[in-house]
Amino acid sequence: MGVVTPPTDRTPKQDRSRATRRRLLEAAVACLAEHGWAGSTVSVVAERAGVSRGAAQHHFPTREDLFTAAVEYVAEERSAALRALPVQGRADVVAALVDLYTGPLFRAALQLWVAASNEAQLRPRVTELEARVGRETHRIAVELLAADETKPGVRETVQGLLDMARGLGLANVLTDDTARRRRVVAQWAALLEDALG
Repeated sequence: MGVVTPPTDRTPKQDRSRATRRRLLEAAVACLAEHGWAGSTVSVVAERAGVSRGAAQHHFPTREDLFTAAVEYVAEERSAALRALPVQGRADVVAALVDLYTGPLFRAALQLWVAASNEAQLRPRVTELEARVGRETHRIAVELLAADETKPGVRETVQGLLDMARGLGLANVLTDDTARRRRVVAQWAALLEDALG
C-alpha cells in the first residue's frame, strides 16, 4: 500500500472523494491487521484515515460494506503485487507468493474470514469475494510459473503451492516463522521444478 497524499482544496471533488475512499480502505486494512474485527469499528477506521465518521459512512453505509470493500482492495493490491514481480525464476515466484500470505494484507483478510464465520450477513459477501480472489491468484500463479495445466497433476500442484503459502501465513500469525519458512519455500521451489519441468 502506498502513501496517499491528503486532498487539498484545489483538488477536484471527484479526486478528493477517490482519495478519501482509498484512505478509508487502507485504514480499514491496517485496523483489521492490527486490531482484528472486534477492534475495527467504522469510528476507529475513520479516525485513522483522518476523516469524520459521517464521511466514512457516506462512502460505506455499513461496517460490512467498509470491510468487504477493504478485502476487495486487499485482493486488488495482492494481484497488483504479484503482477509487478520482477521474477527471475520459479523459486522467486514461490517466495513472492509466500510473502503475500505472510504480510499485513493477508493478516487483514484473515481477520475478515474469522468475522465472516460468525457474522451471517458478512459470510456470503466474503465467501464470494474470496472465491474470486482465489481464482485470480491461481491464474496469476500459473502464468508466473509458466505452468502447463493441460498436463495431469499440474493444476493440483499449483493449488498445493497456494495452500502451502496460506498455511505458512497462518503459522506466521502467532510467531515469526521466518527460518523454518525459508527451508519450506526452498523445498517447494525444488519440488515445483521437478513437477512442472
